[in-house]
Amino acid sequence: MGRESTSFRDTAAEAVFGEGYDRVCHDIPDSACREQPANLGIHLGSLTATKTGDGLVDPKLVLAWLVGALGGSAATIGLLVPVREAFALVPQLAIGHYVRRLPRRKLVWALASIAQGLAVGGIAVVALTLTGAGAAWAIVSLVLLFAIARSFASVSYKDVLGKTVSKRRRGTVTGTAASVAATAILLFGVGLWTGAIPLTTTAIAVGLLVATVLWLVAGLLFTRLTEEPGATDGGVDGLAAVVGNLALLWRDRQLGLFVLTRSLLTVTAIAPPYLLAVTADTTTGLGSLGPFVVASSLAAIIGGRLWGRLSDRSSRKVLMGAAASSAVMFGVAGVLLLASPPALTATWSAAALLFLVVLAYQGVRLGRSTHLVDMAAPDQRALYTAVSNTVVGAALLATGAFGLLQQALGLEWVFLSFALFSLTALLTARALREVQQA
Repeated sequence: MGRESTSFRDTAAEAVFGEGYDRVCHDIPDSACREQPANLGIHLGSLTATKTGDGLVDPKLVLAWLVGALGGSAATIGLLVPVREAFALVPQLAIGHYVRRLPRRKLVWALASIAQGLAVGGIAVVALTLTGAGAAWAIVSLVLLFAIARSFASVSYKDVLGKTVSKRRRGTVTGTAASVAATAILLFGVGLWTGAIPLTTTAIAVGLLVATVLWLVAGLLFTRLTEEPGATDGGVDGLAAVVGNLALLWRDRQLGLFVLTRSLLTVTAIAPPYLLAVTADTTTGLGSLGPFVVASSLAAIIGGRLWGRLSDRSSRKVLMGAAASSAVMFGVAGVLLLASPPALTATWSAAALLFLVVLAYQGVRLGRSTHLVDMAAPDQRALYTAVSNTVVGAALLATGAFGLLQQALGLEWVFLSFALFSLTALLTARALREVQQA
């Protein structure tokens, strides 16, 4: 029985990671190669758990619905995504050189995962015990703590992955985890859509508790990773480096145009909560959630393959295409809300629009990452990335003002503003060089 179990495990592992996964290593030492089979399983399990947790606590949809259901204002809902994205991004600059001093960094990721789980558990407790503005601001505060913990995980993970998994296995382990998690979240959305999972604050809180357990398990599992000590020199204070090099945005016109394009297209990242609000019932203030989770999951699954190949051909055109399509979609949404609200407030039409917006957002994500890597010289990439992330982090925080715009003038003007930002991004992206051809 033991041999059969081992044989099945090996067969499954070879199906996922390829033949020779336990023998072939390209850029890690022999000691790490011997531990690679076990490390691959730990990476896959930990990543699958955290990525599934991400879907269950998605600030763009799940938390936006929850805050609305608890009686939070449009302003607090509008802060969820900017706070989550910005504070997962900017702190990396300040903490990176401290993490670099540690010869082993797996515990940083493990503790960060546990901290994220505890923050999500706190949100679940708030959902079960509080209502109104107090609940909304408590959730925003916990999202802030979650995002800071996430920044520690982001800083440490790539380094640990590079030390414990061979080059030709890294994309497979992260991609497989993403696919499994996406499938789980798709089933979650179908459950909400069909009523198998009741759309109540209690049910969502239970989902958050499940996410809490997933993050805690992921953190504990990651401590079992076998990690060799790594280099501890070469770390620099990223925040100080960025402050001293912000002038690059003016000196390097292409970098400035790229950062401006990326900043303008942050509207594609923050749009889902506003699309969710379109279907809100006038008496309860609540909109549908299940169809939106399904639409978002499908767009994420399709978008990765669709935009990935196109980005390798022309990341400039991918950014232009994402900007143009989002400008059209946001413009249509704004005009329909002004002229014929019922045409958009139906759940199916709003969910279809969300699918297209998330598809465009996937294009922005893949286009921007590919363009920056191909645009910058090897010795400039780290600095260009740091400068870009800092400015975009600040831009994301500024987008919280759209929640105030919604309260003051209505959703139609939010979408028309999004359309204007996207249209401007189309013009700035058009001025970028074709870095793949170069």
